[in-house]
Amino acid sequence: MSHTAHIRSHRKPRRSASTIAMRAGVAGGVLSTLAAAGASGAANAAEPVTQTLELPTLTADMSAQVAESAAATQQAAANYQLQAERDAAAAKAAKQAKADLAEAKQKAEAKKKAAQEAARKAAAERASRSAERATLSASVSASTSTSTSTATGSAADIVSFVQAQVGDAYVLGSSGPSSWDCSGLVQAAFKQVGIDLPRVSQDQSTAGTQVSLDNLLPGDILYWGSAGSAYHVAVYIGDGKFVGAQNPSTGVAEKSLSYDPPTGAVRVL
Repeated sequence: MSHTAHIRSHRKPRRSASTIAMRAGVAGGVLSTLAAAGASGAANAAEPVTQTLELPTLTADMSAQVAESAAATQQAAANYQLQAERDAAAAKAAKQAKADLAEAKQKAEAKKKAAQEAARKAAAERASRSAERATLSASVSASTSTSTSTATGSAADIVSFVQAQVGDAYVLGSSGPSSWDCSGLVQAAFKQVGIDLPRVSQDQSTAGTQVSLDNLLPGDILYWGSAGSAYHVAVYIGDGKFVGAQNPSTGVAEKSLSYDPPTGAVRVL
C-alpha cells in the first residue's frame, strides 16, 4: 500500500451521465414553461378586455329620495304655472284698466262737450228771449199811443171794478171780495157786465178773440204764457197799463205793460 493511499484526493469527482441528463431535462422544462407563459401573455394582450359595471341596488331610502325629488319637481312646475297664470291675469287686468280709463276719458270729454253745447244753447235762448222781450216792450210802448185810453160802456165798468180792488190781498184760489187770485179777479170783473168767464187762466186766455198787443183796448184780457196754457191773466185799463192780482207780495196792483210785458191778449167785449 502506498503511503499516500489514506489521503483524500482534492480532485472533484466526475458527474455521472444520468445526473447531467436529469439537470438538462429540468432546465428544458423550465424554459418550455417560460415560453408557454410568454405566448399565453401575448395572446391575452391581443384580446379586447370587456369590463362589466354592477349598478347599485335601489333601496327603500333611495326610492323615498327619488319620490321626494319627483314631488319637489312637480311642485316647482305647478308654482311656475301658477305664477305664469298670475302674470297673465295681471297683464290682462292692466290692459282692461287702461281701456276703461281711455273709455272714461272719452265719456268725460263727451259730457264736457255736451255741457258746453247746452250752456251755449241756453245762453243763446236767454239772449233770444231778452231780444223778444225788448221787442215786445217796444211794441207795447208804441201801442199805448194808439190805444184808446178812455173806456166806455161795459169796458168802463170792468175797468172801474178792477181799479177799485187795487190794494186787496193776493190769495191763491180766492174770488173776493177782499182777496183774489189773478183769474178770480178777471172773472168777477166780467161778471159785473153779465159775462160768465171760465174760472182758470188757461181757459180765459182762449175765451175771446186773439188781438195783437199793439192794438189793445180797455177791457181786453192780457195773458202770460201760451194761449190755452197761460199761467197769469190781468185786465188792460188803457194808457199802457193793466190791473191784476200779481202775487202775495204786491197783491192787486196797477202796473205798466213794460213792468212785465204780456205774451198775448184776447177781446171778449
